[in-house]
Amino acid sequence: MKITFMGAGSTVFAKNVLGDVLLTPALTKDLTIALYDIDGDRLEESYVVIDALNKKYNEGKAVINKYLGVENRKDALRDAKFVVNAIQVGLYDPCTIIDFEIPKKYGLRQTIGDTLGIGGIFRGLRTIHVLKDFAKDMEEVCPDAYFLNYTNPMAILTGYMLRYTKIKTLGLCHSVQVCTEWLFGKLGLDKEIIGSELIAGINHMGWLLEIRDKEGNDLYPQIRALAKEKNAKEKHSDMVRYDYMDKLGYYCTESSEHNAEYNPFYIKSKYPELIEKFNIPLDEYPRRCVDQIARWQKQKEELLNGGDIEHKRTHEYASYIMESIVTNTPYKIGGNVLNTGLIDNLPSNACVEVPCLIDGNGIHPTHVGELPPQCAAMNMLNINAQLLTIEAARTGKREHIYHAAMLDPHTNSELSIDDIIAMCDELIEAHTKAGYPVL
Repeated sequence: MKITFMGAGSTVFAKNVLGDVLLTPALTKDLTIALYDIDGDRLEESYVVIDALNKKYNEGKAVINKYLGVENRKDALRDAKFVVNAIQVGLYDPCTIIDFEIPKKYGLRQTIGDTLGIGGIFRGLRTIHVLKDFAKDMEEVCPDAYFLNYTNPMAILTGYMLRYTKIKTLGLCHSVQVCTEWLFGKLGLDKEIIGSELIAGINHMGWLLEIRDKEGNDLYPQIRALAKEKNAKEKHSDMVRYDYMDKLGYYCTESSEHNAEYNPFYIKSKYPELIEKFNIPLDEYPRRCVDQIARWQKQKEELLNGGDIEHKRTHEYASYIMESIVTNTPYKIGGNVLNTGLIDNLPSNACVEVPCLIDGNGIHPTHVGELPPQCAAMNMLNINAQLLTIEAARTGKREHIYHAAMLDPHTNSELSIDDIIAMCDELIEAHTKAGYPVL
């Protein structure tokens, strides 16, 4: 079996996913791992790490090959059964810097900017350019492979792949499987009492629709009361999502720093006091990038100088999905798929996040029904911009980039239409000059 990892220069993430694979006996028999990247140094670093994991946990039995550059991409993909995508087109420098600094000139502030907002729109556009080529190669050399996408913006990229390529694509994010664990831990509740839960919506804004104990009792009244009390008493890192519960009735899957920018409510230049009130970390993603780069440099030096490497199987879905398909053992995940009648009050061309069953026959999304109307409406604020970003990428029409930005809920709550268009033009030019075109 061959597993190809696209964007293997994402060394820490490659270590997690491929380390999980190497700790899964059902996946290691006759295993070939193909590492692909366009950065030679980062590719070599990842090879050293994965090779060390293979030797430590798999007696060196897996064949590990590295493939550098576009000219070797088809060989990396050829005959793969699973393709894991973790690319970051444009990296932190220059593209993330561009995504934050140009909007800031117009008075538009962001926290993460990788999923929605102006940063998410432009990250999506420049990444689809690359995914188009991935899909074309896969249709030629591994047409039956599963494409497991971890790259953000999840709904935009996965939605494009599902609608406009022939590739079997599944979008994966770890916010679903840690949602209730995080919520219970921060509220001081014992997660062992959980009997069942239901989560559905869109990526980064999936809703914890039901949460019950082992006797079937609804846990939401207690959760809502504790969350409201905590927001009133102290500053903490999850105030936006607790406010969602208070105002909308439901907790959602992704963090408060993400959700602060997915709506028109919390980051408002007219009400700067909201930033402090809800403890919103503006410019969080650039800070996080700088910190991660520094941490990896330290880890890299330790590993490359003979340091021991340790790994335990993580909560990332990828290895469990592969194991389920290979062994025909049923497994349940929260996956990003096309809305083929799954959520009744969201559009059929939207990418939704719903419970999916995995087995030897592949991926089977489950029908959820209707979301609470306020939750569906919140999702639609995001879906509008997602669909228009996909349309811009598909058609190459500049006006659809404008439309996506005009309908982004945070952007349109802060800027005039003229400023939105001027900002988009400046971003298009900056990305093109940096070598990462969006048209």
